[in-house]
Amino acid sequence: MVGFNDAVSAYRNAAAGKTNTVAETVTGTGTAVNPGESFADMVRGAAHDARDTMANSEMMTQKAIAGDAELHEVVTAVSAAEVTLRTVVSVRDKAVEAYQSILNMPV
Repeated sequence: MVGFNDAVSAYRNAAAGKTNTVAETVTGTGTAVNPGESFADMVRGAAHDARDTMANSEMMTQKAIAGDAELHEVVTAVSAAEVTLRTVVSVRDKAVEAYQSILNMPV
């Protein structure tokens, strides 16, 4: 996880023109970002990550019912799933809003 100081440092470096090249692999969430990746591939990857987070939450819940998981692991997995679901719903709402704005544009 990227800390606050890392983010501030990145912004300072960007403002000073001390950024790395585009070809450099950027990591943050544990997955690599490919600068040449298409938008569709990025969305597909985000959807797969969301699905995996939800599946992990389900698995941890089932382990908790069977008594095979620690409470903090279950709470962490369920919290991650909740945040993921809220993010997916927000992105969906913004996409629908943008689509409706496009439909209402005069031609």
